[in-house]
Amino acid sequence: MSKTRRMGNIFARDGKSITLALDGHYFSTNTTGIDDTIGELPKMIESGLDAVLVTYGMAKTYANSFTGVGMLIRADLSTGVFDSSVPNTMGLVTVEDALKMGADGIISMTFPGAPNEATSHQIAWELAREADNWNMPFMCESLPIGYAVTSEESNSPKVIAAGARLGTELGADIIKTRFTGDAGDAEIVKRAQRPVLALGGPKTRHILDYFLFVKHCMDVGAKGVAVGRNITQDRHPSGVVAALNVIIHQNGTAEEAYETYRAY
Repeated sequence: MSKTRRMGNIFARDGKSITLALDGHYFSTNTTGIDDTIGELPKMIESGLDAVLVTYGMAKTYANSFTGVGMLIRADLSTGVFDSSVPNTMGLVTVEDALKMGADGIISMTFPGAPNEATSHQIAWELAREADNWNMPFMCESLPIGYAVTSEESNSPKVIAAGARLGTELGADIIKTRFTGDAGDAEIVKRAQRPVLALGGPKTRHILDYFLFVKHCMDVGAKGVAVGRNITQDRHPSGVVAALNVIIHQNGTAEEAYETYRAY
């Protein structure tokens, strides 16, 4: 299968993607909602979900649930799952492993500027090279300074843009990274030179604020989102997906998205 065909399973025909991140078990014990959300996948796919990002174990456990949606498998995991800061990561899943599970893509993190950047870059580079050999898209999740936003520098558009470009230089076909909500985020997309998916998003008091953030990401050039808890830990996961579909695939406003969400 060609890489273009596999990319078409991750991104819709408009070149955009709503990707649901279900890989939290590799990095945290705060995984409430993940298993319950998988039960709603048929409704989410109907509402506009394009792809899921899963662990190797989930690809086995829920194989029947992932047949109608694009699937990427997470290749790396935390070496300290009880430490929410994710102190380090290790490479685990290979491209061949992912292909055997029917995956359309593979993903790993890299941490420019962090103490463990050398290890994470090596994991990303080896996956990118192996993925090219098999015509599989490689998504690089670039998280400058570390896993979480811990400083002004780690949430600077210029720093994030530099990290995104590093992911591209390591061989990524897709970049997943954080956005800050500032106009300078446009530099992230410009520097990446690859389709960029905005990761997660901030925890907000009101879901409309989250939709406003996603609309901002799309306005500065993102090709969609790769989001976990803002879907899995919402009372209406399918409603969030339907609302994101309004913004991402229908070019609607955050307010229109909110009205769609309220209808669920």
